[in-house]
Amino acid sequence: MIPFLIIATTLFLSSVIAADEAFPSIPTTFYVAKTLSDDLKPIRREVYGEGKIFDITHRYTQDMPVWESSEGVKPFLRLTTSMKNQSLSNTSEMKLSVHTGTHLDAPGHFHDKYYDAGFDSDSLDLQILNGPALLVDVPRDKNITVTEVMKSLHIPKSMINGVRRVLFRTLNTDRRLMFEKEFDSSFARFMMDGAKWLVENTDIKLIGLDYLSFAAYEEAPETHKFILGERICRMIIPVEALKLDDVEVGMYSLHCLPLRLPGAEGAPTRCILIK
Repeated sequence: MIPFLIIATTLFLSSVIAADEAFPSIPTTFYVAKTLSDDLKPIRREVYGEGKIFDITHRYTQDMPVWESSEGVKPFLRLTTSMKNQSLSNTSEMKLSVHTGTHLDAPGHFHDKYYDAGFDSDSLDLQILNGPALLVDVPRDKNITVTEVMKSLHIPKSMINGVRRVLFRTLNTDRRLMFEKEFDSSFARFMMDGAKWLVENTDIKLIGLDYLSFAAYEEAPETHKFILGERICRMIIPVEALKLDDVEVGMYSLHCLPLRLPGAEGAPTRCILIK
C-alpha cells in the first residue's frame, strides 16, 4: 500500500509542477515529444506561399531580451488548468510587458498628456499600420543619422515622398540581438537628427526597426517624444523588434495588427510582409 501511495503522490506532484511552469521555448511544449508521434509535430515557419508571405514577428520565448535586463523575459506563460490534472481543458495565462518582443509604441508611451487623453494602442490608425512599405538596408557600420545614412540609402526622392512606411534592417539583424537573452545597449538605432529629418522632410507615418527600440539608448526618451509627436498630427508610429532576416529589400504590403488594449501605451503586434 505504501509504495502505491508514493507512486501516486509522485505522479500527482509532477503533474502539478508541469502545469504550473511556463511553456519552454520553441519547438515544442512539455508533452509533445513524449506523447505524439513525429508526424503530429507542428510546423513552425516564417515564410509562406513559396516566398510570398513573410512573418516578421519574433516568437515569444522566455530567453528573448527585455529592456535593460540581463535575464531575458523569464517564464511568463503558465497553465492555470491542465487536462493532465483532470481539468476539462488546457488554459494558459501570461504576464509580460506590452513592450516585449515585436511591438509598437502609442503616443502615451512618452507623453503623459496623451496617455491621460486615451491615445493608447487601441486608438492607432489601422490604415497607417497596413499598406505599402519599403524595406531598406542600413549601412552596417552606421546608426541612422541624416548625413551618414538617410542620404546614403539612395532612396529615390519620388519614392520616399510617396512611401508612408519604411522598415530599416540594420546590424542588429546580422548580430541576431533579438536572440540574445542579455539586453545590448549598443544596438544600431535612430539618432535624433535622423528622426527629425524624417518628420520634417517626408510623409512617413510608420517606421520599423530590428531591436527593442528604434531610438538610440542614450537618446531614447527625447527621440521617442519627438517621433511620437508633440503635435499628434505629426506623429510617426514606431514598430520595434521586427524579424527582418532572410527578406529581400524592396516594396511589400505590410500588415501590422496590435492587440486592442485600451489604456496601454504599447501592444504586442503580429506583423507580416506580402510580396
